[in-house]
Parts: sequence; structure tokens; C-alpha cells
Amino acid sequence: MPRKNEPTERTCAVTREVLPVTELLRFVMAPDKTVVVDVKGTLPGRGVWVTAKKSVLQEAIKKRAFSRGFKEQVNAEEGLADHTDELLEQATLGALSMSRKAGNLIVGYSKVEAALKKESVLALVHATDASEDGVRKLAAVAASRFGKVDRLSVIRLFTSDQMSTHLDRENVIHAVLLAGEAGRNFVKHAQRLAQFRDVSAGADDDGTKGAVTQD
Repeated sequence: MPRKNEPTERTCAVTREVLPVTELLRFVMAPDKTVVVDVKGTLPGRGVWVTAKKSVLQEAIKKRAFSRGFKEQVNAEEGLADHTDELLEQATLGALSMSRKAGNLIVGYSKVEAALKKESVLALVHATDASEDGVRKLAAVAASRFGKVDRLSVIRLFTSDQMSTHLDRENVIHAVLLAGEAGRNFVKHAQRLAQFRDVSAGADDDGTKGAVTQD
């Protein structure tokens, strides 16, 4: 996000497209001239902006876009793209944990099913290793209430082990995000991570595919 009084759009150093900062990642130069990703948008110094997709970041490294952007020779290591992915993933999982602490997250198949029928729901979250049958059944419950016109996010980015670890619960496979600031923050982070990984935004009608989809 832009800092106070800063522009809400920037130019990608690779594609030269002018995009909202929410669709870009900011990189700064460390004292040792190593390129560092500024995931939170708070690091000091001159920033170089790149479209928030792993493929574009890899192109930036390959084409030495950072040296041009900073107007001096810098070190953009080959592992920068993978490291950026890890940081975005950790930020998203951290936001998932915060949503639980704020009371915006319900886990467990039966509780998720019940919440879909009566609560103010922002998103469904499934583990990547969840059974397709369970995912399909919950998608049907959601569709019976929300239909196809309402925008309910369906997120599949993490394994059951990852979600269980960050939620300090065993065998977390299905969850639902309730309306609230913490829930909205998690959805924002999840969409950013999905964008970076360039995963398909499309899904089958039964809701079994896709990483961040809209039913």
C-alpha cells in the first residue's frame, strides 16, 4: 500500500505499464547493493516497482531491470523470486492466524457448513489436499444461499499441515472467513499471493479448482 501522500499508481520496471500499487511489488536496495523486496511497503529509500507476478519478477532479474531502475549496478539474486513467494506466503498465513484470533474464522466441516447457511461470510478456505467431495458439497451449500451473483471468495493456497500449524489446530481442512477487518485482510493477502503465483482465477462450476475464485 502507498505511504501517506504517495501516488496510488506506479510504473512496472519491466512491462512499463502504469498500475495500482496493489498490483505491484516494491523493491529497495540494501546497503550492500542487494535488491530486497518490501512486502509491507515500509522500507526506506528509493523504490523500484515490478508487477506482482513471479514470472515478471524473474524477467526483471534476467533483464537487469533493477540496475536500470536504481541507476547503478545492484545484485538481484536468482533466489529473489522464490524468497518473495515465501514472504508473501508467510504474510498470508499470518493474516489467517490473525483472523482466528479476531474471531473471524470458523474451522471444521460441520461448523463451516452451518456458517454458510446463516453467517455473514466473506470466503471459503480449503486445504489444497482437501477431498474434492468435501469441497464440492460445501460449494453446493454456498451456492444454495449465495447463488452465482454474489461474490464469495474460495481460496485454496495452503496444505492442511500449513493451516493447522498457523492456526494451532489439528487437521484443519475447511474454514470459513466471517465479515470483519481481519477476514478482509486475509482475503486481500490471499489474492495477492495468488496473483504472484499466477494461478488460474477460474474454477469449475462445482468449485473444486482454482486458488482464489469467485462463485
